[in-house]
Amino acid sequence: MLNGELLLESVQTPGVMSAKLLLPRGSGHDCIGSRGAHQLLASLLTRGCGPYDQNEIADLVEGCGAGLRSDAHEDGLLISLRCCSHDAPKLISILDWMIHQPHLEEDQFHLERSLSLQTLQRQQEDPFQMAFDGWRHLAYGNGGYGHDALGLADELETLELSVLEPILGNLQSSKGVLAIAGQWPAELEDRLAEVILPPATTDASVEQENVTAAQDVPNSSIQMDPIDTEQVVMMLGQPTIPHGHPDALGLRLLQCHLGYGMSSLLFRRLREDHGVAYDVGIHHPNRLGASPFVLHASSGSDKAELALRLLCEVWNELSEECLSTNDLELAQAKFVGQLAHSRQTCSQRAERRAQLSRFCLPENHDQECLDRIETISSSDLQRIAKDHLTSPKLSLCGPQTLLTTLHKNWND
Repeated sequence: MLNGELLLESVQTPGVMSAKLLLPRGSGHDCIGSRGAHQLLASLLTRGCGPYDQNEIADLVEGCGAGLRSDAHEDGLLISLRCCSHDAPKLISILDWMIHQPHLEEDQFHLERSLSLQTLQRQQEDPFQMAFDGWRHLAYGNGGYGHDALGLADELETLELSVLEPILGNLQSSKGVLAIAGQWPAELEDRLAEVILPPATTDASVEQENVTAAQDVPNSSIQMDPIDTEQVVMMLGQPTIPHGHPDALGLRLLQCHLGYGMSSLLFRRLREDHGVAYDVGIHHPNRLGASPFVLHASSGSDKAELALRLLCEVWNELSEECLSTNDLELAQAKFVGQLAHSRQTCSQRAERRAQLSRFCLPENHDQECLDRIETISSSDLQRIAKDHLTSPKLSLCGPQTLLTTLHKNWND
């Protein structure tokens, strides 16, 4: 039986249901030398469990028109099941079998490892991915947030199936959360009583096991990865604070101001006003540890110097200037819209409830944020930027000669 919390949310949908099982350990718990192991285990869980081998489980799930996947994220391992409501009772036991009766066959292990290595190899041909990998290592070093969930190719190549056994043991003994949203038949709740064992403790801190996000961080503030291309990708940002921190809502409003839509500051400044960037955006995910807050832009070689200068100007303005009243109100409106957009589907609702439980935040956390945004002023945002956005690190990927010039400009 699964040991954890059960969250049910009835949603008026046309006979569909989504289930999200979130377990505490993810890729952030990969050990040095075996980075990628948690994702390998996650991918193997769908390749045979309980009474079904890899073909039989695929036939069962796909025969119902359902979807089943398992992924390791930095702060946890997430198993997702979506299906028609009437199929839920016969499919829900798969979640239990995946954790407690996975087959972990040698041939399937080698297949998944090969697929992961192929994906990592393709990523090395993507300037955006290379720039982000460089920034991630620059910001977190060998810590849990310092590598892709797929791992590192040189470590992945040496992994053996036996490495997964202690990881599986940790997952089996951990307390997870199963969140279900949508419509389901009454008999599903009887099946859930057989699958879910309520946690023996209500002390949420017991299962936090937070990742050591940063470790052996490089002293440099810039990372350069040369590649033979006509464009430059820039990543400028720093690790900040966990989701749920008192200042996290302020950073979320700054994210809306900087990067949401064609009215965002990054789009207006770099694309509309100066035309120096093909693409701009911001990356600020929810994390249990120090979450990245990263501005990114891609520019042609002839405009890269101006693009970098503008990117730095935008970053510095956050702590040097207050947002105008119009910009603040627009950021607040975007936050409300983004929150509504993120709760449109059963899958989104279930995953968010599981995430809030994992982060030890109240179920009404999002509503509390909506109630608070009107109380946050421009001076509050400036103070938050001064507290959390004053030590950016820069990662560049592009032609070598141009990187040398940009490096000099950064140091100046």
